Amino acid sequence: MHGYALDNAAGETVERFNALESCYDTATRDSLRRTGLAGGWNCLEIGAGGGSIALWLSDMTGPDGRVTVTDIAPGQLAPGLLACPNVQVLRHDVVNDALPEAEFDLIHARLVLLHLPERRAVLQRLVRSLRPGGWLVLDEFDCSWTPVLMTPYEGAEVTFERVHAGFLESLTESGADVTWGRKLFGEFVRAGLSEVSSTTFAMAWPGGSAGASLHHANTTQLADRIQGHGVPAEDLHLLWSLLEDPRFAVQSYPMVSACGRRER
Repeated sequence: MHGYALDNAAGETVERFNALESCYDTATRDSLRRTGLAGGWNCLEIGAGGGSIALWLSDMTGPDGRVTVTDIAPGQLAPGLLACPNVQVLRHDVVNDALPEAEFDLIHARLVLLHLPERRAVLQRLVRSLRPGGWLVLDEFDCSWTPVLMTPYEGAEVTFERVHAGFLESLTESGADVTWGRKLFGEFVRAGLSEVSSTTFAMAWPGGSAGASLHHANTTQLADRIQGHGVPAEDLHLLWSLLEDPRFAVQSYPMVSACGRRER
C-alpha cells in the first residue's frame, strides 16, 4: 500500500495546508535564516504545498536569486507565487526524476521525506545537489509525542489516542516513518554533512485552533483507513467534536528542523 496517503487532490488539502502554514511557517523561516540565506542565492523548495515558504524565499533571495519550486502535483500553489520573476515551478518526483548536481545554495523540504519509503536515498540525492558549502534544511515531524493536555470530560483522551493511533498506522502502511523527525540529526551526519544542528518546535493546540484543524483534515481524509484499523465511526465523530471544543487541547506534532552543510 505504499504511496502518499494524504493525496493532495483530496478536498481536505486546503485545510491541511492552511493549518501547516499557520502553525509552522514561523519556525521554518527561523531555521532557514540560520543558514545565512541572502540575496542572490539559488534555492530549491521540494514539495512546496501551498507555496508560502517558496514565496518567502523569493522575497529573501531577491531579483538576483532563483527559487526552483517542485511538487509531484503543484496545483495547490498560491497564484502569487507563479507571478514571481525569480521563481520556476516544476512538476517533479523527487524519488524518480533527475536532480542537477552541485547546483543549489539551499535545499529545503517540509514533511516530504517522512512519507517516502526511499527517504535515505533521496537524502543522499539532495546532498549531491548542493553546491560545495550549500545548506540542506529539512523539517519533519516526530508523530509519536502528542499528549492530550486538557479534556472536557472523562474518556476524551482515550478517544483521541485511539483515533490518532489508527491514523498513524494508516500512514505507516503507506510507507511513512512517523518518527523520522527524531532521526534527522544522525541521518545528516551519516550523509556527510557538516555543521549539523537541529531544533524542535511544538505548541499547544486547543479545540478550534488551526492546529486542531490539521487533525480534522487528516482524520477526515483517511477516515475509511482509520476505521479499517478497528476504530469505530463513533470515535471519529467524537474526535471531530473535541477538535472544535476549546475545553480540549493536545500538544502539536513536534517539528524537528535539521540543518547541515555540504563540505566545501
